Amino acid sequence: MTIMAAVATVERTAQVWARLQSVIDPELDESVTELGFVTSVEVDAGGHVRVDFRLPTYWCAANFAFLMADDMRIAVTALPWVTKVTVGLGEHMYADEINRGVAAGLSFQATFGNEASGELEEVRRTFMVKAFQRRQEALLTYLIEGRHEPTALVQLSVVGLAALPCDAEGHRRVERYLERRPVVGSGADELAFVDHEGASLDAGQIHAYLRNLRRIGVNAEFNSAMCRGLLATRYGTACTPQVEVKPVHFVRSISSARSIQNGL
Repeated sequence: MTIMAAVATVERTAQVWARLQSVIDPELDESVTELGFVTSVEVDAGGHVRVDFRLPTYWCAANFAFLMADDMRIAVTALPWVTKVTVGLGEHMYADEINRGVAAGLSFQATFGNEASGELEEVRRTFMVKAFQRRQEALLTYLIEGRHEPTALVQLSVVGLAALPCDAEGHRRVERYLERRPVVGSGADELAFVDHEGASLDAGQIHAYLRNLRRIGVNAEFNSAMCRGLLATRYGTACTPQVEVKPVHFVRSISSARSIQNGL
């Protein structure tokens, strides 16, 4: 391999990793690369890409595993130089079926036949809505703690939220939230903050509303911590350099704790 070919391979491999970073575990709402699920990426001179990944347990839900594998294939295929994508799930009870189905471009139903309970779009939407709610709670809590009035926040449009003056952390939370905002309806003139059915929020009930959303967030944080721990335990910390076992934060911050103590 020439030096130029080697450089091209390195660059293309980096591009694949960047695309994989956009693939999200549907339940945890975290990148498969940040979770440490992706183990290797190989790129050949002909534009064939192979991605290998593993999951925390042998029996992780087949529908979630299929979703992630197919999303990886779709994400990498979007690169203009890619001619073929092979996604390989390893050490899983349905690895053979999932790998064959994804390679053939089959749906989940076609892959598993009568064993499948249905297609995945409803499952995907359910977890996209949960991700929307978690990101909304994180953003609204941050903005309210930053002295933004609930009355003004519930009247903001999508455009208004995108233009809201924020620090770096605030901008990050706004961007993450706006990624999921279309799940419950899109449109620049629509209200930025609505509930999971698209209804406007009541500023007077905003703290009770956020308390309910925090339960969803705590469950997600617990599942994320458990998955990271199981992955590290199964494969060993030396084999999972990207995995960080994070604690579950039942109370996000001191100011959040004070708000709860005050009945907010």
